[in-house]
Amino acid sequence: MRRFQLFLSLCAAVLFAAASELAAQLPSTTAVKIDEIAAKELTASGAPSASIAIVQGGKVVYEKAYGHARLDPAVDAKAEMRYCIGSVSKQLLAGAVLLLVQDGKLSLDDRVSRYLPNLTQSGDITIRQLLSHTSGYQDYYPQDYVAPFMQKPVTAESILDQWAKKPLDFEPGTRWQYSNTNYVVAGRIVEQVTGAPFFAFLAKRILQPLEMTSAIDLSEHMLGPMDAAGYTRFALGPPRLAQPEGRGWLYAAGELAMTAHDLALWDISLIEHQLLKPASLELMTTPARLRNGTPTDYALGVGVLDDEGHPKLVHGGAVSGFVSLNTVWPDQGTAVVVLVHEDGSSAPQSITGQIASLLLTLEEDPQAEKALQQARQIFDGLLEGKIDRTLLTPNADAYFTDQVLEDASASLKALGPPESLSQTSVELRGGMTYRHFRIKFKDKSLHLGTLTVPGGKLEQYLIQ
Repeated sequence: MRRFQLFLSLCAAVLFAAASELAAQLPSTTAVKIDEIAAKELTASGAPSASIAIVQGGKVVYEKAYGHARLDPAVDAKAEMRYCIGSVSKQLLAGAVLLLVQDGKLSLDDRVSRYLPNLTQSGDITIRQLLSHTSGYQDYYPQDYVAPFMQKPVTAESILDQWAKKPLDFEPGTRWQYSNTNYVVAGRIVEQVTGAPFFAFLAKRILQPLEMTSAIDLSEHMLGPMDAAGYTRFALGPPRLAQPEGRGWLYAAGELAMTAHDLALWDISLIEHQLLKPASLELMTTPARLRNGTPTDYALGVGVLDDEGHPKLVHGGAVSGFVSLNTVWPDQGTAVVVLVHEDGSSAPQSITGQIASLLLTLEEDPQAEKALQQARQIFDGLLEGKIDRTLLTPNADAYFTDQVLEDASASLKALGPPESLSQTSVELRGGMTYRHFRIKFKDKSLHLGTLTVPGGKLEQYLIQ
């Protein structure tokens, strides 16, 4: 769920029988190369496992899991295991809304006030703006970790009371800014229209017709011992079991867990127009434009990019302990699903890019220097297992436990002195400034992501 940010392993015989038969549809030389890609990227990233599914010609032609789904004791990853898909869930919510449009139950241009009149400027915001992240509602989950308040159960109404009744970050339609809050609002609208819980409607109209039998609602059901377990690490410390979000925090913005195979079935439905009519698919995949005509690269629940002349539908997902990437090339009839269970892993994007090559024919930042100095100051402190807590918000202060400081110091010292620390990009997120840095060592580079609140304190400082 966090940035979409965007914002991204050996033979078929080791899969269960059905997957073996499907995998044979890929040339054996391609399957071997995918094995090599997955093995290399898991080693490079340190992620415990990855589950991959590939679509071609209207079928799932390859599905396989690599590595260990659980580490202590070690449990081999299997293709039938579920992983959290995080914000990839958003495209299924967008699909649910479009089904209601097809049914004549609502319009994308309906105002939020028709369904939820008590939200900020609800009379000025449309459902289309919710799904395209142009509403102005502030993101309730911009952090890349679980803040203390998110460990407690919550309701969708409570999320909206706190984040959708405050002043907007910008006037509707004037900017694009990723916000999970938009999808909580949209999920509640679906419930208002259907008179049923959101997941119940999703199951009836999308999951069951497509036979996505593994999908579960994480707000109601936890992953079990036969599913992948989520892991986290700080810098290059050892992987540790991740603290999941409390019940209700993911809701319609990122509540789904499933197998890579079942997510691939959704991709097939998009490619072949199985549920959504062509006109609905056009709505879903047409990038939004701001009021002044500026185009974005985001449509309804999905990013839309040009990939060397081929349209590419893409969305990543990240919830505690899991990252995912779902990519569809509609005109090529191809899709690649990569699910990984470690916070901040680069493996999904790297694996997807390399598989695609087998299958397919900086904003001005006036505070950049100050932010860079602050980032280096904190980094130097972490080398010694220390941190200046006056620079942190209460949430970030709570994150930096003794264990985090110990892991950071031990793992970062082992890399030797850094050769450089440089900012690579900056954006706005959840009312904060979201900066990305690259820390280069002799033999390795690490990513640092910071969130700065107005006033200068840090809500986040994560090295991954």
